[in-house]
Amino acid sequence: MTNDPDVPMTKVHGERTLYDNPWVRLVQVDIEPPDGRRFWHHVIRLQTVATAIVLDDTDRVLLLRRHRFATSQIGWEAPGGIVGPAESTQGAALRETLEETGWRPTGPGTRIAAFQPMPGMVDTPHEVFVFRGADRVGEPTDLEEAALIDWVPLPRARELVQTGEILGSATIIGLLAVNADQPEP
Repeated sequence: MTNDPDVPMTKVHGERTLYDNPWVRLVQVDIEPPDGRRFWHHVIRLQTVATAIVLDDTDRVLLLRRHRFATSQIGWEAPGGIVGPAESTQGAALRETLEETGWRPTGPGTRIAAFQPMPGMVDTPHEVFVFRGADRVGEPTDLEEAALIDWVPLPRARELVQTGEILGSATIIGLLAVNADQPEP
């Protein structure tokens, strides 16, 4: 956390857990914003998430088309998921890619983004890695995450972001970061 003397800070007086399990923790935080009002604010604390943007040698990106019941949407996503205990974020991105797609990235990964998708109410650190190259090693092993798997040309992926067909902020941020380095067609 960076302190900036020009930005007023909210004081945190404490926190209490309302609900807790391995995937989600709901807490109330006793806060006092700069205006002096003091109140309880709800915060959702989730695990750290790692996402892989995997590109082939023709600048196609490996994506999954799937249904997400929580939002009742069908759309495209990059492989990714929760970072396991004692696992690096890059290691989790590699593992999730293999489990969800059956493809193993071959090139070294580079972290292209680290962010919090909704820092006013949700604490869930995200990291996005880009990998160049992948070998098909088998079928996906995570059948819960199994979906249509395809290599999508980057210009098409850019269109999918613009039309709202990409689900998940990590995929959008990763594709925008990769596309920022690509010339327009």
